Amino acid sequence: MFNLKKIVTAVMLFFASSGLVFGYVSESSNYRMEKDSFNFGGTENSISSNYSLSDTLGEFASGDLSGTLYAVKAGYRAAAGDYTITISAPENISLAGLTTTGGQSDGSGSWTVTTNDPNGYLLYISAGAVPALQSAGDSFADYTPALVGVPDFGWSVGSTASEFGFTVSGSDVAAAFKNNGSVCNVGSEITADRCWYNLSTSDYLIASNNDANNPAGTVTTVKFRAEIGSGKTQTVGSYSADITLIALSQ
Repeated sequence: MFNLKKIVTAVMLFFASSGLVFGYVSESSNYRMEKDSFNFGGTENSISSNYSLSDTLGEFASGDLSGTLYAVKAGYRAAAGDYTITISAPENISLAGLTTTGGQSDGSGSWTVTTNDPNGYLLYISAGAVPALQSAGDSFADYTPALVGVPDFGWSVGSTASEFGFTVSGSDVAAAFKNNGSVCNVGSEITADRCWYNLSTSDYLIASNNDANNPAGTVTTVKFRAEIGSGKTQTVGSYSADITLIALSQ
């Protein structure tokens, strides 16, 4: 049996381990208002050679206030920089249908990243070990693209090799997984089952966006593939890979 175990990490920029709960003021099918402020004027970024000033008129009780069970950021200035980011976690993914004397198997999982940060987010992937897919007595080599650092437009594994890799799809995929119809990391097309790459223990950018995307968030799908060449005999065993996805605000 070939099992691909998923470990998902979400990085929270604010109150990541505080146990606080974020609320919102109002919502409809088209919007969510996370905070409001009562004021009647102000100026953004007044500057001279000696000072920089941003002011708000008409607020009361502005600033930070906290207690054992709560934390309050009162007023427009205090609350303006309070951004959050979340990431969903899919179930474990199984790669079925492989035999010890050859074959190919795919499995995929989807992650939704949601942030109210106006600068958007970055989504990275990494593996817990090299090679990523291992059993107690054997392993699959990490996929080897033809050009170092550039995903292969088409998946290709030699007859005497066994390899494990991935590709990415979604509206926010990184430039490396886009193509011009024949080459990856070039152009703007996002094509299913194209642009295959290897996992490593280093974080690798797979998706990003330069704008807030709450409350709906953006889905990125990672498709994993394992193949045993026709001339390769793979040791029988239970193979698994620990994969981490990290979402960060920009």
